[in-house]
Amino acid sequence: MSLSPLYAISPIDGRYRNTTHELAAYFSEAALIEFRVYVEIEYFIALCELPLQQLKGFDQTKIPALRAIYERFHQEDAERIKEIEKTTNHDVKAVEYFLKEKFDQLNLSDLKEFIHFGLTSQDINNTAIPHSFKLALEKSYYPALHDLLGYLKKLAEDWKNIPMLAHTHGQPASPTRLGKEMMVFVERLEAQLQLLQHIPFSAKFGGATGNFNAHHSAYPEINWTVFANNFVNNTLKLHRSQHTTQIEHYDNFAAHCDALKRINTIILDLDRDMWTYISMNYFNQRIKAGEVGSSAMPHKVNPIDFENSEGNLGIANALFEHLAAKLPVSRLQRDLTDSTVLRNIGVPVAHSLIAIKSTLKGLNKLILNENAIKNDLEANWAVVAEAIQTILRREGYPNPYEALKELTRTNQEVNAATIAKFIETLTIDDKVKEEIRGITPFSYTGI
Repeated sequence: MSLSPLYAISPIDGRYRNTTHELAAYFSEAALIEFRVYVEIEYFIALCELPLQQLKGFDQTKIPALRAIYERFHQEDAERIKEIEKTTNHDVKAVEYFLKEKFDQLNLSDLKEFIHFGLTSQDINNTAIPHSFKLALEKSYYPALHDLLGYLKKLAEDWKNIPMLAHTHGQPASPTRLGKEMMVFVERLEAQLQLLQHIPFSAKFGGATGNFNAHHSAYPEINWTVFANNFVNNTLKLHRSQHTTQIEHYDNFAAHCDALKRINTIILDLDRDMWTYISMNYFNQRIKAGEVGSSAMPHKVNPIDFENSEGNLGIANALFEHLAAKLPVSRLQRDLTDSTVLRNIGVPVAHSLIAIKSTLKGLNKLILNENAIKNDLEANWAVVAEAIQTILRREGYPNPYEALKELTRTNQEVNAATIAKFIETLTIDDKVKEEIRGITPFSYTGI
């Protein structure tokens, strides 16, 4: 029986189900079971490629039927494994018994003891989970982030010639261009995305304590390290850690979490900037028919998408931080604390996905209010003081900084007329005066 999103405990599977449902294919219980089945099947096929006397009778034509077990994995299969788990009280062992049933159906009963041969449960979990994590990033997270980056680049191009008053410490500062400010976030996100994509998806595969004890005792003539490297790196497309305990040490997994957290922090910074620009009236927001901004104040159109994103990013980062700090720590060769924690990796990824999509939705609602931006520039002629005093420094004018400081820090209004009057008092060449007259808050935007 499928549960209505109305009764979901987590908003990921409730309120935000339409936004996050694609992640169920990677992080749900059924998905984890399916990926375990995938690893077990591919491991058995890989064993059959070794010169093992007991496996020489394997019929290679059965391989498509074996792979069909995970390629056509259905809810009924997951439910059968959960039924077996009620007896075993062990999730990975339940997968093994399920596959033994399938081997019986395929007339492979004499080979079914080579399912999960020599392995411990973490050889399956520590390959299935990084595999699902990798797919989730490739198929869901990266496309969403690229959508956001693409739209930011579009805005940067659309607004590249829009002069805008900058604010440092909340105070008027040297003008900038709105498009350039969008490119700040493009560059930051692209740099961190590049770092994220270079982190290997590490996997553990080496038996009970990482030394192939059981494998070596049964078949000492086989180079199990070479076999495992080939299986994990080439078949599963992961990166096998060479020296492990019973579990993966999760250092690269922690690096993924830290990288995702940095990307989220940049998006959060973008959210707050957009929120602030809206509050300054630099942007209006498109209104959708029927939507309500406030239950009490009919006039309001709130920047809810940026606020929603900021809240979800906070939750995601708190979890990424815990995962990165906790998972690399395990007592001696193994404790169980990683197991329940690792099951939650889909939660921060989901909150990150909600946030990315909310930010993109908010950006799509923006309507540039050029009048407000122009009015702010016109009201802040004092910002050209930096340019004037710098040119005066170039010309060897005495104490230029102090002269401009006295002009701009008095209580008198600083406007175009004030600046023009000041320029006339300067004892400098007329060509330099003309150069300075050409500087306005609208043109003083740098490169």
